[in-house]
Amino acid sequence: MYSAETTLVVPGPRTQSAVAVPPPPAPWHRVLTLLADISLLIGTRAVWTSAAGHRPAVAAVISGCYASVLVCGVLTLVVRRARSLARVDLCVLVTGVTLTLCAWIMLHGGSDEALLTTQAARELAAGHAVYGQPWPWLFGHGVALTPTVTGGYDFTYGYPPLAPLLTVPLLWLGHGGAPATALSTGALIVGTVVLWRLLPAPWRSAATMVCLGFGMLPSYGRLGYPAIVALALLVPVVVRWPRTGEGGRLGGAGLARAACLGAACAAQQLPWFLVPFLLAGIHAVRRGDLGGRAAALVVLRFAGAAATVWLLINTYFAVSEPGAWLTGIALPLTQGAVVHGQGLVDISLYLTNGSDRLDGYSHASLLLFAGLLALFVLFVRRLGPAATVLPWCAFYLATRSQDGYYLMMTPLWLAAAVTAPASAFAGAWGPRPRLLSGPWRGPARIVATALLLTPALGSATVAATGTPPLRMRVTAVRHPTAATVSRIALQVSNTDGRALTPHFTLTTGQGMNPYWRVVRGPRTLAAHGTARYELRPPSGRFPLPRPGVRVRLRAFTASPQTLSSADVGQSLGGTD
Repeated sequence: MYSAETTLVVPGPRTQSAVAVPPPPAPWHRVLTLLADISLLIGTRAVWTSAAGHRPAVAAVISGCYASVLVCGVLTLVVRRARSLARVDLCVLVTGVTLTLCAWIMLHGGSDEALLTTQAARELAAGHAVYGQPWPWLFGHGVALTPTVTGGYDFTYGYPPLAPLLTVPLLWLGHGGAPATALSTGALIVGTVVLWRLLPAPWRSAATMVCLGFGMLPSYGRLGYPAIVALALLVPVVVRWPRTGEGGRLGGAGLARAACLGAACAAQQLPWFLVPFLLAGIHAVRRGDLGGRAAALVVLRFAGAAATVWLLINTYFAVSEPGAWLTGIALPLTQGAVVHGQGLVDISLYLTNGSDRLDGYSHASLLLFAGLLALFVLFVRRLGPAATVLPWCAFYLATRSQDGYYLMMTPLWLAAAVTAPASAFAGAWGPRPRLLSGPWRGPARIVATALLLTPALGSATVAATGTPPLRMRVTAVRHPTAATVSRIALQVSNTDGRALTPHFTLTTGQGMNPYWRVVRGPRTLAAHGTARYELRPPSGRFPLPRPGVRVRLRAFTASPQTLSSADVGQSLGGTD
C-alpha cells in the first residue's frame, strides 16, 4: 500500500517563460550604415599620403580610422539587434569626425573666402571698418580672384557679419585663412552631430554619409566657406519644420528654429532664398489646421523672431558703417562678377562664342525663383517635401551658377526627406482657383505650371541665343621664348549699335584668368567701329599650354553685359 508521501508523480513537459526577442535591424538600415561607412574612404588616402611625410602622428590616426572602417563594415553585416547597429552608426560618425579633423590639420590654408573672412575678423578685432575695404594683398600666389565685368576684381568682404564675429576668438590659430577654416569645419561637425541626433535612429548614418562622407562638404569646410556656418544653423530649422507653430504656439522649439534661421541669414546669403519657401510652407500647414488668422499670427511671430536675431547680429555694422554694410551684404547680387559655373550659362561660355544678352540669365534666374515659389504655394501638398531643394534650382539659370550653391545645402534635402514627408502636408491649405479644382484640373495644372515657368525659360533662351558683339582677330604675337607670349595685337570690330568698353583675357580651361592690360587701343569702341588693340599679360608673360588645349580670347563688357570669345590657339603659335 502506497501512502500519499510515497506516491510517484511523473513530471510533465517543462515550459519556458516568454522572453521578448529584440527585432533585428531592417535590411535597408544595414545597407545605409554600410554605405556611410564606405563613403568615409573617399579622399582619405590623399590625406594619409600627405600626412605620412609631414605629420606621422596624423597618419597613424588615419590608419586607425581605416581599421575602424573595416571593423564597422564587419559589424554592420553581422550584428543581430537594432540597438547594436545603432552603436555601429555612432562609431561610423566618430570615425567620420576624426577623419574630418585630420584632413583639416593637413589642409587648412583655405580659399579666398577664408582669407577674406579672417581678415574681416582681424579688422573687427582692431576696431576697424569691415565692409567696403579692399584687401588686394590677400590675393595672388594661388589665391583665386573674382573678376568683374568692369575689368577689375572684388577685394572686399561681401557676406553678412556672423562668420567674422565667430572667427575673432580663433585668430590665435595663426595667419592665413586657418581661423576661418577652423570655424567652418567646426560648424560642419557640429551641424552633422545635430542632424545625426535629430534624425530617427535608423536614418542617422545618412547624416554621416551626406555631411562627412564623399569628401564634398569637408572640403568646403577646409576652404572656409561661410555658407557652411549657415548650413549648420539651418539644420535645426529644417528638421521637422512643418511642426512649427503647432497648436498656434511657437514654444521653445519654434523660437529656437526662428533664432537659428535669423543667425543663418546673418552668416551668408544663401538662406535668404530658403526663407520664402519656409514661411509659405508654415503658413499653408498651419492654415490647414488652425485657420487663416491663427496661421498668419504664427508666421508673423516666427518671421519676427528670426528678423530680430538677424538685426541683433547686424546692429553694430548697420550703425557704424550703414552704407558700406548694406552694400557689402548685397555684394554677391550686385558686384557684376563674370559668368561662371556649371549651369545654362555654359552655353555662352563654352559652346558658342558668347552673347550680347548675358543679363537674360540673371532675369531668368529671378523669374524661375518667382515661378517656383508660386508653384509651391499653389501645389504645396505635392511640393511641400521639396521646400529645401526648390530654391537652389533657380541658380542653374544664373550668371554665377556654381554647383556649390546647391551642393552645400544637400544635408537639408536629407533632413526634409526624413522628417518632412508628404504626409505632413496632407491637410495643408492651398489656393484653389476654380480652373485648378474643377473637372479639368489635370490639364489646367499643367497649363498653370507651363505659364509660371515659361518666362524664365524664355529669358534663358534669349540669353543663350545672343550673338557676341565683338569680332576679334589676332594680327601679331610677340614671343620672348618659344613657350611664352609677351604681347598680342588684335583687330576688334564692334557689331553692336552701342559703344562698348571691352576688357580682355585669355583662358585655357574653366574659369577666368586675370585681365590683360591694354597697352594700345581705345578704351571705348564706338558702335559699328573697328580698332586695333595691343595687349600685355598681367604677369608680363603668358605660358603657352601644351598642344591640344583650347585657348580662348574673351572680351567682357559691363553695360550692357556681354561676352565675346574667339579661339586663338593656332594664332598664338607663330612669332613676330
